[in-house]
Amino acid sequence: MTTQDIQLEVRGQVAVVRLNRAAKRNALSDGLVLAIRDTFDQLPAEVGAAVLDGTGEHFCAGLDLSELQERDAGAGLHHSRMWHKALDSLQYGRVPVVAALHGAVVGGGLELASACHVRVADESTFYALPEGSRGIFVGGGGAVRIPRLIGAARMTDMMLTGRVYNAQEGERIGFAQYLVPAGTAFDKALELAERIAQNAPLTNYALMHALPRIAEQPADQGFFTEALMAAIAQSAPEAKERVRAFLEKRADKVKRAD
Repeated sequence: MTTQDIQLEVRGQVAVVRLNRAAKRNALSDGLVLAIRDTFDQLPAEVGAAVLDGTGEHFCAGLDLSELQERDAGAGLHHSRMWHKALDSLQYGRVPVVAALHGAVVGGGLELASACHVRVADESTFYALPEGSRGIFVGGGGAVRIPRLIGAARMTDMMLTGRVYNAQEGERIGFAQYLVPAGTAFDKALELAERIAQNAPLTNYALMHALPRIAEQPADQGFFTEALMAAIAQSAPEAKERVRAFLEKRADKVKRAD
């Protein structure tokens, strides 16, 4: 499926979702934000994981400033909440999302990437939050999600000074979990998504929905939430079969990575 703003391709159990505004460096218009929401809300039932990519040389260069309107406080509030709902459809959707980052991951593009569960960056990637110099503030959930990746002090510095992180620096501080040669981010992201899609669906769902909430809970509540999720996940018939397969030596053991 291809629309004006987004492309969706299903490869087995993996949905490949591509931002489709290469001429605008995949800048986020309202139409694209809504297309992201609708695409992830309506993924086909057979999909077990997704890759989020951008056409052209850049993942996403942020908010489409040509659409920036003068809004009163109420309209601005509702516009920001529309973004929150759209990006929640990634972070708290049905399947894990792997982002394939390249080129610009800037402003709203970084907010979008931070809503994904795994981020693969290639060596062309760079990160920035230019909102401070433009007289605006993040509004797509970045004030919550980005400090969870790099800390509030680093985000404050980026917004105050316009600091730009390159791919190596971004991997070091936590923007991406993987760093690969230029032009290979999508291939690595697809490889990871295919692996993730083989997991028990209920376990994937628990990881996506429980871990970020446990991280914000006091320890006693976190332990209780963990116990509930462990009990629910292991009760699934698929989980029981996977444990039996391991005990009966029908499943591979964990081995050291080369």
